[in-house]
Amino acid sequence: MKLSVIIPTLDEADQVAGAVSSASAPGVEVIVVDGGSADATSSRAAAAGARVVAAAPGRARQLARGICESRGEVLLFLHADTRLPPGFAGAVREALRRPETLGGAFRLRFDRRSPSLRLIELGARARAALFGLPYGDQALFVRRATLEAMGGIPQVPVMEDLDLVRAIRRRGRLALLPLAVTTSARRHRAHGPLRTALRHNLAALAWALGAERGRIAAWLRR
Repeated sequence: MKLSVIIPTLDEADQVAGAVSSASAPGVEVIVVDGGSADATSSRAAAAGARVVAAAPGRARQLARGICESRGEVLLFLHADTRLPPGFAGAVREALRRPETLGGAFRLRFDRRSPSLRLIELGARARAALFGLPYGDQALFVRRATLEAMGGIPQVPVMEDLDLVRAIRRRGRLALLPLAVTTSARRHRAHGPLRTALRHNLAALAWALGAERGRIAAWLRR
């Protein structure tokens, strides 16, 4: 079962090589889809061993381009500031041995330790377990056939990850793996970890209530 790891990037020169290295494993192709970086993202990704392709900026558009370029039976979507754990490929293949399992995600762990970040990790674990809603920074994966049947990655400005998870769960089982990915806590520094988590949870609530995506995206950028 061949895996394709797709990493959308924009100005991630300091992060992308680590993401590519973590995804390098036998039977795994790594594709970086760059959205027009002004730094050395593309060259560093290529030097780390990834195949680099260009796309218009926007995570959903970049993921769609990566899917078109990939050849794997399983697609795994990885943020540039997230690292896959050793043995990730075997864990994904083992989970997908059950035909009713159509996709899945990993546990979340931050690269820094603090009580507030630990609380967010526990909240992410509870959200995934109770509501079946892991976020994109938990390295979502899906069978190619399932993604094609649902029409591909939803082309929306934000929260395409939750759309994908919901579509997988409507069709079959979503596996929550015990292995943890390690993601950067950098996005929680500007407003503080708990305030940032609250913003994300409010945005998820707006998504669940059917709010217009452009408005959610504009609110998150403020």
